[in-house]
Amino acid sequence: MKMRKYILLLISTVSILALSSCIEETFPEGDTATSEQIGASASALEASLNGIPSQMAKGYYVYDDQVHETDLSYPLFMIAQTEMLGDMYPLGSNSGYDWFRNYNTFNGAFGESSYFAYLPWFTLYKLIKSANDVIAAVDIEDESLTPAIRGAAGVAYANRAFNYYLLTVFFEPAENIYTDISKVKGLTVPFVTEATTGDIAKNNPRAPHDEMIAFILSDLDKAEELMEGYTPPSRLFPSIAVVYGLKAKVYLLDEQYDKAAEFAAKAISAFGGSPVTAAQWEDEKSGFNTANQAWMWYITYSAEGMRNLANFTGWMSGEADWGYSSLTNPGIDRSLYDKIAPNDFRKNTFLHPDKYNYHNYKTSRDAKFINDAPAYLSLKFRCREGDWETYSIGGAVDVPVMRVEEMYLIEAEAVGMSQGVAAGLAKLNSFMRNYRQPDYNFTTGDQRAFQIEVLTQMRIEFWGEGNAFPSAKRIKPDIIQNYEGTNAPADIFKLNAKGIKPNWNLVIPISEMNANVALQGLNNPDPTGKITGPTPIGQFAPGQF
Repeated sequence: MKMRKYILLLISTVSILALSSCIEETFPEGDTATSEQIGASASALEASLNGIPSQMAKGYYVYDDQVHETDLSYPLFMIAQTEMLGDMYPLGSNSGYDWFRNYNTFNGAFGESSYFAYLPWFTLYKLIKSANDVIAAVDIEDESLTPAIRGAAGVAYANRAFNYYLLTVFFEPAENIYTDISKVKGLTVPFVTEATTGDIAKNNPRAPHDEMIAFILSDLDKAEELMEGYTPPSRLFPSIAVVYGLKAKVYLLDEQYDKAAEFAAKAISAFGGSPVTAAQWEDEKSGFNTANQAWMWYITYSAEGMRNLANFTGWMSGEADWGYSSLTNPGIDRSLYDKIAPNDFRKNTFLHPDKYNYHNYKTSRDAKFINDAPAYLSLKFRCREGDWETYSIGGAVDVPVMRVEEMYLIEAEAVGMSQGVAAGLAKLNSFMRNYRQPDYNFTTGDQRAFQIEVLTQMRIEFWGEGNAFPSAKRIKPDIIQNYEGTNAPADIFKLNAKGIKPNWNLVIPISEMNANVALQGLNNPDPTGKITGPTPIGQFAPGQF
């Protein structure tokens, strides 16, 4: 009980005050500066900008203490989105250690007083504050600015745009048969910019969808203009190719398919890279832990600043013997696994029930480990240099934020939706044949069937990265986790939802609702318990209203 009271006290300190760069920050942190400090010199600006990617990989980012184990900054969203899709299960004997499982089951608390409201909201607004501080320090109308300072401001605008994109994905409610969103339909989140004052923050409404999309695209337009001729110091920062990629993602979210296709193609061309190869995908020492020619944007963990539990590899590497993954054994949903063709090398990411009789799996462990592991365990995210014993070595990895493969798949769907299914199929089949499955040949004349197939390939491609979730929320594909032969580990996971799960619409934290008068009465409905497992096989859970 004392621990619970301590946690609630910590939560109560995280309020609307965190949202504005003009208001005193209440989070316990030591790695950000004010806009005035940043503006003092070019070196301070560079240092503050460098802090943004490090914050994106910071364990216990919101609370700066071991309060909740999903407090991972950006990797929180990678894991949460994969769980919300129902594409990942904890397959080990200690599945109760999967602190992310409420995203998959929403059987426990998921409402406005839960961590599943607090952490997504405050993670993104903290990252926005860091971008706002850089933006506030640079007068972009000043013609005397050096290209480096203009470019740094452009990077900050791109980061801010990305975080508002994610806020829109999570908090703009999608219609479903389980919760009534009629009061909040079309509403996203409040704008908090470098100009937001304390008084504004106290009466700051949720922005309508069209205004939010226009705002995000305006930030990306500024980023594109400011970054002309500028090359970031590394791919830890958004480049002009990433700006194009973000535009493609935003236009896809807004169903402006012609524009999504245009900017996905521009991103592919500007980046100049190529998709991950089979050898890179299956490498037991560097697989999905080292940036390569496919990664447009990534974050990285340093050994010095890493937390032993709050890091991505400790959650997602099936081989790691530290962190929670050794207890939970993260693996793929069987029905999604079965959709991967045997000659698609991505199938080798996960353990077949027949183990070595099916494939000669590469591993940093040994044959006994593979034979004892649960079927469908993920081997996608490897420990750095194969060190599965030492978290500060094996967990000091790069983590992808945007890969060029996403642009190929966005382009395929967007072309199919704007130029006809046949044109989209040509793009999809070309990508798959050239890079994933040599004999792939999907055919359909039905637009929705085409969309679902692109989404399926995104779910396979970005398992554990989460990038398929925004498309799923837009397409509403139906979620079926209870079927004959399901590997869902318990009844709470065995859910079948028509369209989408109701917890795909995250709830705004109660502290925000209380501190911002414009939000009162306009929260997303609490999805807790709206579906309880098991849903009967062959049936969807019944609607609630």
